[in-house]
Amino acid sequence: MNQRLFYWSLTAALAGFLFGFDAVVISGADKTIQSLWELGDMQHGLAMSMALWGTVIGSLVGSWPTDRFGRTRTLLSIGILYFVSAIWSGLADDVYSFMIARFIGGLGVGISTVAAPLYISEIAPPEHRGRLTGMFQFNIVFGILIAFVSNKLLGGIGENAWRWMLGVEAFPALIYTAMCFGLPESPRWLIGRKEDREAGANVLKLIHPNAADTEIEAKVDEIAKVSHEAISTGGFWSTRLKTPIMLAFLIAFFNQLSGINAILFFAPRIFELTGLGEEAALLQSIGIGITNLIFTFVGLWLIDRLGRRTLLYIGSFGYIASLGLCSWAFFTESFSIVPACIFAFIAAHAVGQGAVIWVFISEIFPNRHRAQGQSLGSFTHWIFAALLTLFFPSMVAMTDPGYIFGFFCFMMVLQLVWVKVMVPETNGRPLEDIEHNLETSR
Repeated sequence: MNQRLFYWSLTAALAGFLFGFDAVVISGADKTIQSLWELGDMQHGLAMSMALWGTVIGSLVGSWPTDRFGRTRTLLSIGILYFVSAIWSGLADDVYSFMIARFIGGLGVGISTVAAPLYISEIAPPEHRGRLTGMFQFNIVFGILIAFVSNKLLGGIGENAWRWMLGVEAFPALIYTAMCFGLPESPRWLIGRKEDREAGANVLKLIHPNAADTEIEAKVDEIAKVSHEAISTGGFWSTRLKTPIMLAFLIAFFNQLSGINAILFFAPRIFELTGLGEEAALLQSIGIGITNLIFTFVGLWLIDRLGRRTLLYIGSFGYIASLGLCSWAFFTESFSIVPACIFAFIAAHAVGQGAVIWVFISEIFPNRHRAQGQSLGSFTHWIFAALLTLFFPSMVAMTDPGYIFGFFCFMMVLQLVWVKVMVPETNGRPLEDIEHNLETSR
């Protein structure tokens, strides 16, 4: 593989590291924040979910800067948002200031889920697109693991440990921002949006250094042609795009209705419900991070070999088994199997939905509307993540966790049906071919 291409993809994917770190680092400050500012369940849920509400807004508007200013400038701005959020969160002296700081970080997360996978998919060759775009997800789970480890290491340094947990994110944010200065712009944005064929061709030559000039020119013509066709056949919300719109909405919807974010964010609390002490619960949370990382690597190894659809099948069966057993364990008070069930659930997610979602959404939309399509999928993902995080503490307090896990299990049965009936395979196909095939299938 072209080493420069790998480095560019890795740099963009590091936005995922900051995403994972920012999203989960709050779990270590969960109970401290609630007691420090004497928050009720609903206000506590709002404080915990504020970053997710920022993510909802960021994902909703993320297509605009990505299309208007370009992929690389947008990626650069994400690092600045993360840096500001980290410093502000660590210094916040009241819950409202804390919420604003977390909201800013959430904006960075939301925009990153639009810009980073999109950028990587647009520079990656078809045979490597799954693994390269999937590095975004790998970095998310790596960030999650490092957040759990960081929380563990900083947890015993005193009453202000939670401030250091949140503020330490400023260091990777600075590193990521500096690396973004070396990224070239996406050739598909240069050709399709900016209409700069020469600049787009120059980037394509860097991506494909062994390609002949005639091959590069043919690729430029193809990108320009499909972009022109997209302009002439209507806007984003059109019958022409109903299939990719529905696919993006449903993969994001089912991703969150598995309960993944609720379980990640409140992992220590869930383990404590089974009788584990606070210290043991935090250690189990680190185990979740390690499991997530290992099986995400497995998913990335398989995604260009078995394909996206097969991984969704594997993940669905794993979800159903692990969530079903977890529900049964809470109903029967067989708490000893809950940690194993949670670990199996994380493994199923990492190999299936976790490895596939950002790759799949970035592949199924036309070049001209890819940023809007990525924004739709990201917005759907994050609005449901925010709602689940907001209400999860109240749900656990009001009802037996067995019902909650049973509901998540039922939703994964529906996902399995959806994969069987609707999901196409996109593995190894050029983006322009996927666009054509989805249009003709409507």
